[in-house]
Amino acid sequence: MKYKRILLKLSGEALMGEKKYGIDPVRLQQYADEIKKVKDMGVEIAIVIGGGNIFRGVQAEKSGIDRVQGDYMGMLATLINAMALQSALEQNGMFTRLMSGIKIESVCEPFIRRRAIRHLEKGRIVIFGAGIGNPYFTTDSTAALRAIEIESDVVLKGTRVDGVYTADPEKDASATKYQNISFDEVYKKNLNVMDMTAFTLCQENNLPIIVFDMNKDGNLSKLVQGEEIGTLITA
Repeated sequence: MKYKRILLKLSGEALMGEKKYGIDPVRLQQYADEIKKVKDMGVEIAIVIGGGNIFRGVQAEKSGIDRVQGDYMGMLATLINAMALQSALEQNGMFTRLMSGIKIESVCEPFIRRRAIRHLEKGRIVIFGAGIGNPYFTTDSTAALRAIEIESDVVLKGTRVDGVYTADPEKDASATKYQNISFDEVYKKNLNVMDMTAFTLCQENNLPIIVFDMNKDGNLSKLVQGEEIGTLITA
């Protein structure tokens, strides 16, 4: 395996599948199957998942909700997705631990760095929910921070697009894909990969990011074995 320990970042919107809202059980099962393949290879897996399929804090202000309140609502949305993913993984025979940035003891453990690393070493999949527990930080920032804290080898950002392009490929047919690109180039070309806080954290800690299509069967397995899938962002 090219990577011994990975941080997989999944978007909440991706869980909608063909639905307009909520969680698509078919997509959820697909993700569980893909993660199991990698787990069976002996890779240590941590996961951060967004909550955009349920609620986004940045949209709260438009409906008159205080931004801080809205961000906490968004954190709870990520926990709902994390619990759904945890259930799907355990039904597939995997051992998991859900750790939260907000204390909800009856549902999950609070995040403690050493405990998270120990869970990974024991072969458990660790899911990080509720962001970092503070408003104004996205789940991208959570993924970058947690990856650094648990000493992950890479951040794998699973999206519905198969990499980083010169423009939005869903809007611009002439957009071309980058196979490899540096952090500096992403800055200079103003490419939308992650929010700036998350991206800067990865750059300053020399943590590579791979953006890839999580919805294509086998992509995650190929990545951890070293195949060139998606776009690799490095120093």
